[in-house]
Amino acid sequence: MTRTTTWTPTSATGVWSLLGAAAAEAVSHGRPGWIGLDAQHGFYDDRSMRDTLHAVTGVDVLVRVRSLDAGEIGRALDAGARGVIIPMIESAESAARAAAAVRYPPIGSRSWGPFAPYWGRAEVGVEEANRQVVCGVMVETRLGLDNVEEIAATPGVDMVFVGPYDLALSLGVALDDLIAGGKGELRSIVSACRANDVVPGVYAGSPARARQLAEAGFEVVAARSDRDLLIDGVASLLS
Repeated sequence: MTRTTTWTPTSATGVWSLLGAAAAEAVSHGRPGWIGLDAQHGFYDDRSMRDTLHAVTGVDVLVRVRSLDAGEIGRALDAGARGVIIPMIESAESAARAAAAVRYPPIGSRSWGPFAPYWGRAEVGVEEANRQVVCGVMVETRLGLDNVEEIAATPGVDMVFVGPYDLALSLGVALDDLIAGGKGELRSIVSACRANDVVPGVYAGSPARARQLAEAGFEVVAARSDRDLLIDGVASLLS
């Protein structure tokens, strides 16, 4: 067993936010199970991430950071993220670095400096922060897939989050073929997570893919992005 977090989302279905603070705040009123802020491929920079985490209440927010960078990870957590999703994890060694970056000593290496006092919010102590935080590591390459058993078994890893677009590119297969699971790559990730009491998560991008991936065993699913929800809403209005 490697998971240490107390986190359980109110619903497995989350919304991926690319567009910035105003969009994420609007999405939060729909009360998804969680919101993922994309600071890797979305429009979130340091300021808009902080503005969003200040504005959004009542919904857990995870931040996908740009890389395995302890300073960037700490900055997101200091601003109030419930956890981080760290891209391109390919080994147990990098998973261990991720787990250390999200937690304070003696079990991690995170530096102390939460923003809560500046915003008039209650400050969470070290032990509670270490229990609450979510360390999500992304498996999205062939090497990461090959090492998923060791990654999932790494102490302090709470969630293995699949990036299926990059994984499909790395494997040289079509996205829908990967999700359909003909060769069992995604099932092997779910199995590795279950064997280690780690949450299997995934980006779906559409309701249809979200249903497929939930049926495959993924427990945390980014079903749609804020950009696509806006497009869906306009199309619905015009029809």
